Amino acid sequence: MPKTKSHARKEKSPFLPGRPISLRVLGDYLDLSPATISLVLNNAPGVRSIPQETRDRVLAAAKKFDYRPSFYARSLRRKQTFSVGVLVPELSDGYSVLIMDGIEQVLIEEGYFYFTASHRRKADLIEEYPRLLMDRAVEGFVAIDTALQHPLPLPVVAVANHKKIEGVTSIVLDHRRAAELALHHLYQLGHRQIAFMRGQPFSSDSEDRWKSLTSVARKLGLEVHPELTVQLEVNVSSPELGYPVVQKLLAQKRPFTALVSFNDIAAIGAIRALRDYGLRVPEDVSIVGFDDIQGAAYHNPSLTTIRQPLHAMGTTAARILLQRIRGEKEVPGQIAIVPELIIRESTCPPNPRRTSRRT
Repeated sequence: MPKTKSHARKEKSPFLPGRPISLRVLGDYLDLSPATISLVLNNAPGVRSIPQETRDRVLAAAKKFDYRPSFYARSLRRKQTFSVGVLVPELSDGYSVLIMDGIEQVLIEEGYFYFTASHRRKADLIEEYPRLLMDRAVEGFVAIDTALQHPLPLPVVAVANHKKIEGVTSIVLDHRRAAELALHHLYQLGHRQIAFMRGQPFSSDSEDRWKSLTSVARKLGLEVHPELTVQLEVNVSSPELGYPVVQKLLAQKRPFTALVSFNDIAAIGAIRALRDYGLRVPEDVSIVGFDDIQGAAYHNPSLTTIRQPLHAMGTTAARILLQRIRGEKEVPGQIAIVPELIIRESTCPPNPRRTSRRT
């Protein structure tokens, strides 16, 4: 609290030879105790008991002399580092960017710093990076579409994780509902000859999404033909993902009037492959994407897609992680997120000539 000296004082510069800028030096300069300055600068409990005029003087002096509280001292005192690790396949793809935007928003609001590690889906890096981040004293992890294999000794929240692991809270999309939205939309438009694109085996969502699509297709009486099913394999995050597999699909010359893509990036590549083959989207082939990345609404044609609320998934992941770090409340092992169908320009009723022509 303020020292009991006369309010009248002669403030001197704390920059004296051999004297570092410390709480004690600022205290001498402001005629305040180091404890008072620490309370103000750390916005600690009890700061409201300090007069506003005193708080303003402390903040002004700290700014004037570029004094910052010691992060390490605060960490040792509170036994916290106020930092978390974020594991992500890569930083450039639209899916991860939107999730990370939500994570960042919450962490900034809560005064947390984060380290990001891009593992490129390499198993050795997925093993090594958590250890490296724990060496930097992170308090927990958010893992985005990352194939974790075992528990970690810190709280973990995983986005798009379908494997039950002790200590991991999973945030997953309701893929059954997503499949219903996509296939009911195409079915109601009149599509019966539908091609499907399966996700890469290393993607966390691939298996659940495929099982949901085939289950809903059976319920609607739609056949899932092997000849109209293509498998993504390559690990890229550009439209190149969908282009070659749709070329192979077209080479089989089996007619289809619609394609359900694994994601929006692959859908954009598929549209290009169809156009290069001389087909129009959606007049000849309708396309349904998945994710609703930032560019989906601005592509030509704009993509009909299943929206994952990616930003909201990121904010949810960050909030749950901080709740777990602070021990505020128990959270369930899995949290399901509801998808939404966004209808745009890439779907329409089938062209009657395409349903009978084998080209």
